[in-house]
Amino acid sequence: MMSLGSLGQAMGARKENLASSAGLSRAAKGMLTKLAAWTNDINLPFRVISIGMNVMLLWAGAYKMTAPGAEGVIPLVPNSPLISWHFKLFGPYIGSDIIGLTEITAALLMIAGHFQPKAGIVGGFIGTLMFFITSTMLISTPGATVPVHGIRFMSFLGLFLFKDVISLGACFYLVSYFGRKAILRENKSE
Repeated sequence: MMSLGSLGQAMGARKENLASSAGLSRAAKGMLTKLAAWTNDINLPFRVISIGMNVMLLWAGAYKMTAPGAEGVIPLVPNSPLISWHFKLFGPYIGSDIIGLTEITAALLMIAGHFQPKAGIVGGFIGTLMFFITSTMLISTPGATVPVHGIRFMSFLGLFLFKDVISLGACFYLVSYFGRKAILRENKSE
């Protein structure tokens, strides 16, 4: 177990590492490494993942609150051992509305995380839970894989569900990013 002293040292080392990475492009020598450092300096990975995740969650969440959006998830939810109870309890249309509202809430919290990082952490964890649940549908949904010459491949449905595995990783990244910002803010206020 880490002592408070070693935790403080680790935090200090992490803070120095964050500060030194800001000028990474000055240390890069080759064109390719300068380009890679520039993407780090302007925080391009965070910007692309954050904007993409928020647009996707807001759009998908709003769509799930429509009849066609609800009908699109009806074949998926009953096959999931983690969320099939949801439609049994609320029915497909109200259940889909709740899923959509959860997606919108996660996106709004992640947007708020730009100003209040702890809100972004909560939004990221909501997204992580949602995408973990939907990632398991890749295993539980009939037709997610199809046999071709004796080998199982992902069908279009499987590929659609697989994007949630990538979204799960993106949400973990956002939790990490907002967590780092919150830690720096806490240490700055001391």
